Amino acid sequence: MQISNIKMTDQTPKNIIYIFIDFSNLWEAFKVKGRFLDYQKIINYIKNKYAGTFIKVFFYTAYPADGTRNYSLEGRHKFFTFLKKGLGFEVRKKELKRIPTIDEHGEFVKEKGNMDVEITIDAVSHNKEFDTAIFFSGDSDFLALITYLKNMGKKVFIFSSRNNISEELRTGGDEYIDILKDISEDIWGSELRRRNEL
Repeated sequence: MQISNIKMTDQTPKNIIYIFIDFSNLWEAFKVKGRFLDYQKIINYIKNKYAGTFIKVFFYTAYPADGTRNYSLEGRHKFFTFLKKGLGFEVRKKELKRIPTIDEHGEFVKEKGNMDVEITIDAVSHNKEFDTAIFFSGDSDFLALITYLKNMGKKVFIFSSRNNISEELRTGGDEYIDILKDISEDIWGSELRRRNEL
C-alpha cells in the first residue's frame, strides 16, 4: 500500500510531512516491546495526528556483509524491497563497516553502520519540500540539524523511546513522543522472536 497524499480543497491547510527513520534507534524499542512496528499503522497515526496532507518516508539501515553471519540475510533484503515497493519508502542502506580492533580481551571485529550523515543530507537537501519533519531517532548529534530546521520555520517532532533518547533530543524539537508509552493506538506488528526460535 503506497503512502499517498489526501484529497485537498482550497481551505485545507497544507502540511507536507517528511519522516526520517533511523532503524538502529528503533531496534532498542523493539527489544523492549517484543514486537516490530507496523509501518503502515504508524504512518497513518502520524498523518492523523499532524493533519498531514502528504507524507514521504526515508528509512535508514545498515546490514551485515555477506558471509559474516551463520544465517541467511535474504529475509532482510525482502523486507527492504517491501518498504520500497510496497510502501513507497525511500530506503537508504549500506553494508556494516567491519573494523579490526584490539583491546585488553584480545582481537575482535567491531561493526559500525552509522547513518547520521545520510539522514542529515536528506533532511537539508529536501528542506524546501516539507513543512514538518519527524525523526525516529534519539541521537543527540541531531540537535544541530533540528535547530537548523526549526530556524527555517519547520515543525520538528521526535519519536523514540525512553531507553534510547538523549536529553538534548528529547527537549530539542517541538514535541517528543515515546513510542512505548505515549501512543494509545495500536501501532505494533509481528512478534520479535529470538533467532534460535525461528
